[in-house]
Amino acid sequence: MRKFEWNNEKANHNLRKHGVAFEDVRYFEFETAIEWLADQNIYGEERIVAIGVLEGKLYALIYTMRGTSIRVISLRRASRKEADEYVKSEA
Repeated sequence: MRKFEWNNEKANHNLRKHGVAFEDVRYFEFETAIEWLADQNIYGEERIVAIGVLEGKLYALIYTMRGTSIRVISLRRASRKEADEYVKSEA
């Protein structure tokens, strides 16, 4: 079972901005998601972008690993470009 963590203030901001609760990450389908390293490393940590299905829709999850936990940074609907990348990966 995956372990998740996040900053509560950031989670509240994400909910207001994107309408998605970080708690919903437990339903993110990691098994079929595509992932890549985020281009920016200005935060001093490796950030991963994952595009995958959450409750039947495509979402973008930005996270970093903290030990054995997935630390959620952002969770939002996937952009058209991200969705296109996901579809291409299934071909």
